[in-house]
Amino acid sequence: MASVSVQQQNITDFLSRKQKEGPKELVPEWAALEELYNKKLWHQLTLKVLSLVKKADLQKDDNLIQLYNHFLQTFENKINPLSLVEIVAVVIEQFKNPSEAVAFLEKTEPKVKISSDAVNLCKVLAGQIYLEKLNNLEATKKIIEQVEATLDNADGVTPVHGRFYLLASQYYRIQGDHAQYYRTALRYLGCIDIDILSEETKMQHAFFLGLAALLGEGVYNLGELLAHPVLQTLNTTDNSWLIELLYAFNSGDIKKFDNMKPKWSSIADLAAQELFLRQKISLLCLMEMTFKRPSHDRQLTFAEISEETKLPINEIELLVMKALSQGLVKGAIDQVASTVNMTWVQPRVLGRPQITSMVQRLNEWCTHVSTMEKLLEGKATEILTL
Repeated sequence: MASVSVQQQNITDFLSRKQKEGPKELVPEWAALEELYNKKLWHQLTLKVLSLVKKADLQKDDNLIQLYNHFLQTFENKINPLSLVEIVAVVIEQFKNPSEAVAFLEKTEPKVKISSDAVNLCKVLAGQIYLEKLNNLEATKKIIEQVEATLDNADGVTPVHGRFYLLASQYYRIQGDHAQYYRTALRYLGCIDIDILSEETKMQHAFFLGLAALLGEGVYNLGELLAHPVLQTLNTTDNSWLIELLYAFNSGDIKKFDNMKPKWSSIADLAAQELFLRQKISLLCLMEMTFKRPSHDRQLTFAEISEETKLPINEIELLVMKALSQGLVKGAIDQVASTVNMTWVQPRVLGRPQITSMVQRLNEWCTHVSTMEKLLEGKATEILTL
């Protein structure tokens, strides 16, 4: 009992000192903390602390570290584990030594082990420090692999998903892994309300995503990015041409790609990968040719493909083989006749022009069905009497 009263006295002394020394506008906040603590209203106290740690006056010097050591630490086992880590996320920003912040997070993990979300958030916060402040890519990679394995088995989107995908996308961008960056950055934007981001941050995401979509190995479905509102933030910038280029790739428009070379070649990463970009847009052009054809007429000649892709005839077979091997299309090559019989094209998110084309083909299909129906009606008597 004596130790409890000493602890209580220490907390009272700490809160009283804060009321005397701190800014006047925070006096009611400290008084509220003391009242909620004395009444053992842990949930309400947690909400009050979550609000308090975001106050600008407390985010100076080591005020939050003092708050944790002299107050929060005495009842941290009463706080919801995920809420505790949310509080810790703000506290660790006051550690001048990044390694101390990581150590603090590692000490917090065992305290919140009953919640996988809280443990994962501890790891992600540590990963952010390793990446941004310690430049330890190996430690960051290890954390991404650990957390990803548990999030894949999670039901729905947890409060950790957004932070994790942001960390992963930053890591893959630094590593130059365009495809992984593209996928994780899109997932990050899908987990958050993008309205909370500044316009500058949105533009940055849009630009990096645009480059990753073009440079990413195996990234052929650009429609998801084209439909995302974040991309439209580039409309008012000098990089608005990137949207036009993405539309050109999505529809396999090689002529527009060539016409826009003065624009895209001004970006060093794109200029250095010109051959790769031409190969990619040629594959997308082949996909678009297949998509535009009705299902009963998908025989493409090498000459037709050559004309559309601007490739020599002797490179067409290799292009088709690459498209087949990557699962972009299905079909068979007739080397003797120099034709390709396509049976399937990989589904993609479609733009408006592509949807219009699909509607036209559906109308044609309906016409064919109607014609066949009338033919059967007219010939039914002959068929039934056979």
